[in-house]
Order: sequence, then structure tokens, then C-alpha cells
Amino acid sequence: MSQTNLEREFSEFLAQGRFMLQRSRGSGDYVFFPRAIAPSSGLADLEWVAASGRGTVHATTVVRARPPQQPYNVALVELEEGPRLMTRVEGVAPEAVRIGMPVRARISNDGDRPLLVFDVASEQA
Repeated sequence: MSQTNLEREFSEFLAQGRFMLQRSRGSGDYVFFPRAIAPSSGLADLEWVAASGRGTVHATTVVRARPPQQPYNVALVELEEGPRLMTRVEGVAPEAVRIGMPVRARISNDGDRPLLVFDVASEQA
């Protein structure tokens, strides 16, 4: 599957160590996954802005792959800005990830490409 220019731009931001989201200038709504038009308003006025990196686990599951691969989690994280994205929470056992858990974004290098993952954050952060 080929990447769109906007997906490529998002990946380039990650490669620079920057987690960026799109926001509509007119409505103020944040958008994720990168796109040309804001889905809620139909406005084509999206700009890239720095994301806070804060979020909350909205849903999670444990994927139990065949050995020797270790189990891992797949989580739906709701960002402080509103959009939700699929990711994984690292630094804890997959079974320890819970709905409502506060998390913080981190850019991880997985071979040749940067990935957006999350770590558990303290409730006060």
C-alpha cells in the first residue's frame, strides 16, 4: 500500500522527533489520520500543529503471537486533543494496560522507520 503525501509528511515529522497533528483553522477540530479535508466540517484548511503527547487508553487487547515472539498489546488511545489512534503501550506487561490509563507519546525507531508508541504516564502529568 502506498503512502499519501500527508502520510509521508506525518512520517517525516516523526523522523525529526516531532509528533504533529492536523487542526482545522476554521473549526479548531484536531484530525488524525492525516487527510486533506476535516471530516467534521468539510473544511480544507488543515494545518500541522504540535501534539501535546498526552492521552488515555480507550480500549486495549493483548495479541498472543506464536513463539518466540512475545505477547504485545494493541491500544486505542484518545489524545488530549480529541482524536483516537491505534498504537501500543510499552514499558509494562501487555496485560497491565487498562482502559482509562493515562499515557504519553514517544517516538520509537523500529528498524528503518519511526513509530508512535505510548508509555504509561503518572496521573499528575
